Amino acid sequence: MNRRDTREVRIGDRIIGGNNPILIQSMTNTKTEDVKKTLEQIHRLEESGCEIVRVAVPTSKAAKALGDLKSEISIPLVADIHYNPDLAIESIKNGADKIRINPGNIGGLEETKRVLEVAKDYGIPIRVGVNSGSVEEELLQKTGNKTDALVESALKYLNFFEKNNFNDLVFSLKASSVPEMIEVNRKFAQTNNYPLHLGVTEAGVSDSAIIKSAVGIGSLLSEGIGDTIRVSLTGKPEDEIEVARQILESLDLSNQNRVNIISCPTCGRTNIDLISIANEVNERLKNVNKDLTVAVMGCPVNGPGEAKDADIGLAGGKGFGLIFKKGEVIKKVEEKDIIDSLMEEIENL
Repeated sequence: MNRRDTREVRIGDRIIGGNNPILIQSMTNTKTEDVKKTLEQIHRLEESGCEIVRVAVPTSKAAKALGDLKSEISIPLVADIHYNPDLAIESIKNGADKIRINPGNIGGLEETKRVLEVAKDYGIPIRVGVNSGSVEEELLQKTGNKTDALVESALKYLNFFEKNNFNDLVFSLKASSVPEMIEVNRKFAQTNNYPLHLGVTEAGVSDSAIIKSAVGIGSLLSEGIGDTIRVSLTGKPEDEIEVARQILESLDLSNQNRVNIISCPTCGRTNIDLISIANEVNERLKNVNKDLTVAVMGCPVNGPGEAKDADIGLAGGKGFGLIFKKGEVIKKVEEKDIIDSLMEEIENL
């Protein structure tokens, strides 16, 4: 698919936009000033594949903690600021690689200008976040609908930054409504070439939130729109990374080596506990960094053929299993040995 042509924005040692990989983000839920706990969580995020991490900065103590955090992590650090422009300035001076602000709640354009001048001096980019819940009332009245008001609000800030000779920008236009989120990003993307951060805000919990994020983020990515993503889940931040990676992988947009598991939904021909086998294979391959497609199939007759594009796979029979590569059976084993046999072959690939 053709990616939207955007300018590049450097954040730490990563680049957002252009032809660069789509980067996965998350946000900690610890108290930022608790450096030990925050570092523990960031390190778990790094191990999960997170490429940019954001922390809340509601106090001066949190801003001061940024230097300690940055020295102990290997991914760019973003400071998330609401209401207080002085905290944004303090975060920049304490080593944030990027700051995220909403000019609508940071104190207006004059306060925003103070922040951008410091960001300009330090060479730090700004992510401009505009959410459906905080869009200006006058724009709602002017446009008559929330999506147009949200786009116009973002464009107003874009013009303000450009008039002040600041172009080191990433924009995010978020909504909790999936159709609204898709529409506002489509419209905004047609007006400029700034990189876009995608996400469905306040998506919720569990499967519902995952589905909303996959549909919203995935729809835009499939159209070439989006340069960095965050899946917002109410829960452990590491879970966000897993979902984000799967969204990118499903669209062949991932820049990380990862085993891709395909499996059949089972049917009346299945004579093996394929659900348990598929879950165990998935668990055992979670931390395997190989660019492989692994198939877990229930039928020894059709399985290898249906999954012939897989690099390797298994197919279950009645008390036995087949191991196959690119659709060709290479081994027949007892049912109890099927997973170990598959893993042994994968290790040798």
